[in-house]
Amino acid sequence: MSAMSHEFDLSLATVLSPADKPGMRTDRLTALTAQWEAVHEAAAAVGILAQLGEEEESEEIRSLPQRALELGGLNLESVARDVDDLAAVMQPGLRALLSLTATGHDTTSAALTLWREFHCARAAILALAPPE
Repeated sequence: MSAMSHEFDLSLATVLSPADKPGMRTDRLTALTAQWEAVHEAAAAVGILAQLGEEEESEEIRSLPQRALELGGLNLESVARDVDDLAAVMQPGLRALLSLTATGHDTTSAALTLWREFHCARAAILALAPPE
């Protein structure tokens, strides 16, 4: 048996991650956009509980998923992972705040703390895919 007994079609080889392949880009953008919007919906509710009101989102914030997709590779993976991590903090945090509010507790201080954590995390995520 020769060393070249296995043939490989090198035209199928790619250095792109599965998320960077053209057929998966739309799905990835849709999923990342939905997660990014959900995190901001939770943050809006936290802002109200912190008595700060709703924040108006800039184009820089809204366009993060598209910028991350355009960067692709590790940048896209880092943004997606960090948005997932942020959602993992915001969802239970908001649930806890709403539960306490429902029982008549003042959640202003706790909501403000979560709001600040959200902003710090979001700034770090935005730095991974800065606007041009």
